[in-house]
Amino acid sequence: MKQLLEKHFGKFWLAIVFAFLYLPLLFMIVFSFNSTRQDARFTGFSLRWYEALANDSRIVEGFFTSLKVAAITGTLSAVLATFAAFVLVRYRRFLGRTIFSGMVNAPLVMPEVIIGLSLLLLAVGVQNAFGWPERGLLTIIVGHTLLGMAYGMVVIQSRLLEMNRSIEEAAMDLGARPHQVFFLITLPNIFQAILAAFLLAFTLSFDDVVIAEFLSGPGVSTLPQVIFGYARRGINPTIYAAATLLIVTVTIVIIAYAVWVARSTRRREREIQAATRAETAALAGT
Repeated sequence: MKQLLEKHFGKFWLAIVFAFLYLPLLFMIVFSFNSTRQDARFTGFSLRWYEALANDSRIVEGFFTSLKVAAITGTLSAVLATFAAFVLVRYRRFLGRTIFSGMVNAPLVMPEVIIGLSLLLLAVGVQNAFGWPERGLLTIIVGHTLLGMAYGMVVIQSRLLEMNRSIEEAAMDLGARPHQVFFLITLPNIFQAILAAFLLAFTLSFDDVVIAEFLSGPGVSTLPQVIFGYARRGINPTIYAAATLLIVTVTIVIIAYAVWVARSTRRREREIQAATRAETAALAGT
């Protein structure tokens, strides 16, 4: 018995962790199809809450607002994170490097409440001084980009550190200029990391409620803000339906990304093997 426990203890502990993480999600998905508002007993299958979701203008508007903000935030974060990571990895010494690195990484360890409050004070000060911008989509995008860029930079920086620099050096030896090396050699090699940074920033932005709560203005509410507002007023199964649709969408995107990465990796490995065989054959022929 003892040996059996020792052998399967890891699997048992892993099963407990997965149950703790995913059973609440499963519970929510099941009760999104409940025929009544009760959350303690499943009374019957129904799509009434999905119909209510389609007719709820606040949730629909919040969804499209979150989608717009997350798409812009993900793009800006991926671009800025790419350049920030490239500077920190490729240029080891320049004036202000330590300060720059600390400023870029600060949002990783800073509480979101502090980030949101500081950005709120900045937005109010800028608006009082120049009359622009008013709190709304723009200020939310700025706040989310600040957070997403920090997380995206970690992903891209790790890929740049693993990348073989001899490829870039060979391109420069053949006459390529620095900007050509970056766009033709470096960028394709780190594209998967950039895409991962985009997805990470997109998810963080779509999910965030703290920074959006500080930086949103009248008439502008993201989906997490709407859901949080509904949750404070009591149980509403419409929220379960909205969350279920989000879980399904995110799951499909993650699976599609994983399949694409796996296929790209296998294709790259085949190309490397083919190039190695061709080089070996050429050397054998000489």
